[in-house]
Amino acid sequence: MSEREVQSSEEQLKPAGSEPTAKEKMLKGSAWMTAGSIFSRILGAIYIIPWYGWFGSDKLQANALYTKGYTVYSLFIMIATAGIPSAVAKQVSHYNSLNEYQVGRRLFKKTMLLMLGLGIFSAGLLWFISPWISQGDPRMVPIYRSLSLALILIPVMSLARGFFQGYQDMAPSAISQLVEQVVRIVYMLVATYLIMKVFNGHYELGVVHSTLGAFFGAIGGIILLVFYYLKKRTWFDNLADSSANVLSVSDGELIKEVIYQSIPFIFVSISMTLYNLFDQYTFQPIMQKVTNFTLDSINAQYALFAGNANKLVMIIVSLAIAMASTAIPLLSEFVTKGDQEGTRDQITDTLELFFFIMLPASLGMAAVARPLYVLFYSYEHLGIYIMSVSAYTALALGLFSLMASVLQGVYRNKIAIKYTVVGLVIKLILQVPLTVWLHGYGPVIATGIGTACSGILMVRYVYYEFGLDLDRLLKRFNQVTVFSLIMFAVVLAIVFGLGLVLNKYSRFMAVLVLLLAVGGGAYVYAWLTLKTRVADKILGSRAGSLRRLLHVK
Repeated sequence: MSEREVQSSEEQLKPAGSEPTAKEKMLKGSAWMTAGSIFSRILGAIYIIPWYGWFGSDKLQANALYTKGYTVYSLFIMIATAGIPSAVAKQVSHYNSLNEYQVGRRLFKKTMLLMLGLGIFSAGLLWFISPWISQGDPRMVPIYRSLSLALILIPVMSLARGFFQGYQDMAPSAISQLVEQVVRIVYMLVATYLIMKVFNGHYELGVVHSTLGAFFGAIGGIILLVFYYLKKRTWFDNLADSSANVLSVSDGELIKEVIYQSIPFIFVSISMTLYNLFDQYTFQPIMQKVTNFTLDSINAQYALFAGNANKLVMIIVSLAIAMASTAIPLLSEFVTKGDQEGTRDQITDTLELFFFIMLPASLGMAAVARPLYVLFYSYEHLGIYIMSVSAYTALALGLFSLMASVLQGVYRNKIAIKYTVVGLVIKLILQVPLTVWLHGYGPVIATGIGTACSGILMVRYVYYEFGLDLDRLLKRFNQVTVFSLIMFAVVLAIVFGLGLVLNKYSRFMAVLVLLLAVGGGAYVYAWLTLKTRVADKILGSRAGSLRRLLHVK
């Protein structure tokens, strides 16, 4: 029997009620975070269908303004949160593994005031510098200022999520993400409909209120987290009362420790926003220099890759981010205990799960690019092809996000920063020639190459540092790749075949094609992985439920 099969057998023989293994914690945590993130991202994409339509002929201009506003807002979220929530999750897990629950609890409370202060500072900063970062476009100033209000609340909400994640309790974080998104979307849709359809207002006002929805979403997320905290307060109190109370750590040392651990999280988190910001501030000047396109035409093309395609691609990238959120506290716990073998196995399990989910997701989205784009935006030849190219790059974006978090989880912060910088430099070098050559495709491909280089270098480092079981990992990767390519071919054939007989411009027909293509592809992939027992090796006993559901022996 292989090591993996022995592990699987041990899991099946484990007595009921025993402590869950690290792999089970990862799968359960990933399931919660993935569900919350996926539903949140799907909602964030679905709203675009009515929202996009209500702006009429101004839809691309409205989406360009909205995308530019959110790109800068994302940067300020990074400033406002300063990587501290992830650092708190990591440190709370660290102290919990030492049976010092009281210290982790104190760390959370002391950091709360710091986060509130950072939020107020960031909100004020964005409000006052809005005219200077608008690129001479006065329409952007009220958009930036409406987003600044949310910055007051986002840091506190993110910190609370980090605290729960430190206890490997992912449900509050996942559900609060969903609530935040629902409240945000309800506000922006109601406000946009009233402004554009009832009062026949200007599209700029519609965009301002759309971005203001982030503030109300944050209120909803915070209310839910407060509810969860009060619900679990007795449990937290009991754990704190049972603390060993051996460590003596001052409040100042706790804050200093969290800030030190947050620095790499800041840089790595901000890097994805830097990729987007670089597109925002270079695409227009490059295109104006090398083409005769009008500003509206350039903005429309920018909206196609930075807004339309990116919004859908981030749905599957969020899968990797969800896995990363689960992996950080688990890895921190292994490192704290000095368990080198446990650390190695956890990283290997995380990478296996990543490829098992992300490869079919990325290829599948590329295969259904046409009906997916038609459903959300309407038929647009260039937009569909940019969407397809962007879907392929999701694998690189996801690998980079995951591996950067893995390195920080095992306290290799400088390495994470070093390889992140390498990717950004590659992006800078490739941006101009690829944009000149490929126009709207250029920035997408430059980002994909940059993040792929960072992710591969990180995997290479982890392999040499922790002695990953490369044979096992490559075997799983090759198997999953073959199954994903078979699934890709099936989905592409369904989309192409139905495109010959159905109206490819119809949104209703796009839904029908998506249901058949996605359903068929998912069944083929599930059947192949279950029949060959690959799913059992990666998902453990959870594969049994799928096997019974699909009647696969």
